[in-house]
Amino acid sequence: MLRFPLRLTAEILFARFARRASPIQFVDAAEILHSDAGHPVSHEKIREVISSRSPVVWIGGSEPLHHPGAAHLVRAITHSGHFVFLETDGTLLRRRIHEFQPVPPLFLTVRLDADAPRRSSDPLKPEAFELALEGIRAAQLSGFYVCVLTRIAAETNLNVAFELIRQAHSLDVDGLVISPARFEPDSATPAARISHQKTAELRGHIGSFWWTSFSKLVEPLLLGHAGAMPSAGLSSQHIEEPAGADEEGVKVA
Repeated sequence: MLRFPLRLTAEILFARFARRASPIQFVDAAEILHSDAGHPVSHEKIREVISSRSPVVWIGGSEPLHHPGAAHLVRAITHSGHFVFLETDGTLLRRRIHEFQPVPPLFLTVRLDADAPRRSSDPLKPEAFELALEGIRAAQLSGFYVCVLTRIAAETNLNVAFELIRQAHSLDVDGLVISPARFEPDSATPAARISHQKTAELRGHIGSFWWTSFSKLVEPLLLGHAGAMPSAGLSSQHIEEPAGADEEGVKVA
């Protein structure tokens, strides 16, 4: 069963009501890390991230695990008291898991897309999806919190997407985020409507009010990074509250 940490719930709600900062700050790893450097090269950017009042830092964009300094960056941010969602395609996760520390504020966030090939015909050359599953299992065995990110496009097969959600639950991951795959500049186009309808339907099967709300909260940042403005009516300042629902939170960070 998915559990949303109580401390994370409290900090997001406080950031919203206090209006002190956006609950989530998006960071592109390429803006801080250099591909052939063992440590972050932009100490100024790191200080900026650490001093941010946003309780959550989402690290994505250019694949973070292509950068040798990714673990150093994550340690610096989690030690400053922020929650970190490290987004990765998972293909290098098993190989590099030993560089990270399984601390409560860190969620290793693995992208599993419904349209990705599942299995390679060559056992010596596994598909990215297989490598991502191996990375998830390695992370769980090492004591990490694991979140699955699934992106939905207009052409996504709903049956395959539902099966992917069931698989995420069977893996007993700690979090599940579902977002449209890409920004549509005209939300009235058929493709945009279909994508958002499918996303909304699939979010209804997440099985956790708070992870569903978190998916909506992070969506504008994930889409905005792709060179787009956030979708109309969505704001990283807003997260819905349940009517009389209790906070989920066995895993207290």
